[in-house]
Amino acid sequence: MDTSHLVQHAGTAGALFASIFVVATTTMKTMIPLRVFGILANVVLIVTAIPTHNYLVIGVQLVMLLVNSYRLHQMLQLVRDVRRSVNSDLSMEWLKPFMTERNCAAGEILFYKDEKAEDMLYIVSGKFKLVESGIVLPVGAIVGELGMLSPSNTRTQTLECVEAGLILSVSYTKVEELYVQNPAFGFYFLRLTSARLFQNLEAVEKRLAQQIASSAAEPKPA
Repeated sequence: MDTSHLVQHAGTAGALFASIFVVATTTMKTMIPLRVFGILANVVLIVTAIPTHNYLVIGVQLVMLLVNSYRLHQMLQLVRDVRRSVNSDLSMEWLKPFMTERNCAAGEILFYKDEKAEDMLYIVSGKFKLVESGIVLPVGAIVGELGMLSPSNTRTQTLECVEAGLILSVSYTKVEELYVQNPAFGFYFLRLTSARLFQNLEAVEKRLAQQIASSAAEPKPA
C-alpha cells in the first residue's frame, strides 16, 4: 500500500501545528509559558519529521527540546526557592548561583553613602558595619538591595569591612533580568526587600527607644 500521501499529509499537518505553536510563542510576555510552548513546538516538529526521515530537523529540535526543558526547570526552581525564602527566614540562598565572590580586607570600604548603587551584597563570612548607623551586619545578611528601589539609586549608608571576610555580589542588571524573565520573581523579590526594610525600621526604632530611655535615666545636674 502506498503511504507516501499519508506521510505527506502528516508532514503538512505537523508543520501547520508547529507553525501555530511558534506564532503563539511570539505572543508570550513571560518566560515560563514561552518555554512551555517552545517545548510543545519542538515535540510536534520531531513527531512530524520522523515519517519523512528528516534527521537534521529531528536532531536540531531534540537539542532545542533539551535547552527549553532545562531553562524551564531553572525558572520553576527559582520561583520555588524565592517563594520558600519569603515564607521562611528571608534567606538569600536562592540567589547565590547568580552572584560573584569578592574577598574583603579589614578596613576596606565597600561603598560610600550617596554614591551610585549598582549591586547588592550577601555576607558569607567576616564582619561588616554600616558606618553612619553603627549597625554591624551578621553573616547571612543582605545589604545594598534598597538602592535598587530608591529613585536616585544611591547608597543610603557607608559599608566598611571590620573583619576580613567573603561577600557575594549580584548586579541590579541581573536582578532586573530575572524580573523581566518572570514577573513572579519580581513580586517575591519586592516582598523580600519590603520585609527587610521593615526589619531595618524596627531595629532603628528600638535603638531610638533605648537612647531615649538612657537619656531619661541620666541624673540631671542640680
